[in-house]
Amino acid sequence: MMTDFDLEQLLAEASARRDGLSDFGPGDFREALRVLVVALRDEARLSPQGCVLLREKLVAQLANRLVIEDYCKRYPEILEQPIEDPLVIVGLPRTGTTLLQRALAVDPQFSKAQWWETRYPAPLPGEPLERPEQRIAQARAEVAGMIEFLPQLLAIHPLDAEQPDEEFMLMEHSFLCAMDSYVDVPAYTAWLDAQDQTQVYRYLKQMLQFLQWQQARRGIAPGRRWLLKSPQHLHGLELLFEVFPRAQVVLTHREPGQTIPSLASFIHTLWQLYSDQADPARVGQQWSRRMARALRHAMQVREGMPAGRFLDVRFEESLSDPLGVVERIYAFAGLELTPDCHTAMLRWLADNGREKRAAHQYSAEQFGLDEATFERDYADYRRRHIQA
Repeated sequence: MMTDFDLEQLLAEASARRDGLSDFGPGDFREALRVLVVALRDEARLSPQGCVLLREKLVAQLANRLVIEDYCKRYPEILEQPIEDPLVIVGLPRTGTTLLQRALAVDPQFSKAQWWETRYPAPLPGEPLERPEQRIAQARAEVAGMIEFLPQLLAIHPLDAEQPDEEFMLMEHSFLCAMDSYVDVPAYTAWLDAQDQTQVYRYLKQMLQFLQWQQARRGIAPGRRWLLKSPQHLHGLELLFEVFPRAQVVLTHREPGQTIPSLASFIHTLWQLYSDQADPARVGQQWSRRMARALRHAMQVREGMPAGRFLDVRFEESLSDPLGVVERIYAFAGLELTPDCHTAMLRWLADNGREKRAAHQYSAEQFGLDEATFERDYADYRRRHIQA
């Protein structure tokens, strides 16, 4: 296993795929990968399939870094692309963030990244910038394969290669991100929690600039603001604001006793892609503590920020009155919701309601979760945002 994930072999293979390019760009990604490969060997209990899939994921991300750095050198205007004030949807997973992101994404005032762009942000060999058909086709095939292997994914998350999705897979290219979304690597996670992750956000901005530049080459005019979404930002809100100084955040809220078991089911499903020994109880305990810590951090960061940086939205409001929530978001962001966009959003909501998908079947107990766990981990959050 260690041979399969040898760091120098990974770097060499990525370079060979990209005609000998050797500059992987900024950051401490090598040290992160060193820690990760040891954790993969000692802790992850990868299946043969998981070993192949995860190794390919790492090599592809390294190859993307090579191409991105090469383009940024040859076209310095990429790093001059203005991205200062994204509108960012942040909250616990399973709190309606995807619903809000995709409803808002109907409006061309927002720049956004589709799933295929976050999975394949750099052109593939021989692929013209202006025609990314190869990347889109590979993303479609990958999504189809994931759904075929784990059909319950669609009941949990409406995975679609050509719908806007969160920027988490872009952030992964720093290798200083939550690999425990895919595999059980507590040593890597503990190491990661002690690192300065400012570089994650700096590299995220560079990747968004590269995507924006590519979109312009395909005839897509930049929106007035980028629309971002990821629960990962709960861990680093202060870094988000440092790198994107005029960002505004829509915070979504829902009772943790409902969100955390659903999240555990999602993470356990992802772990099963890579391991035949995915332990549901380990998922439940790890991720309840992890998300509780992230929420405490976000609440602390918020206390030191101007009130106009945040808008609170309850999950129940997003379900019962999604257009009312959208109107509040537009007022918060200082944008005009045109009649055409209002109509388009109504149509999107009608076509993409939760009732269109199969029910997500899970229980708290199967992940070792109970009310005592939620009260231990989320008492402060409940008092501020649920019981208030």
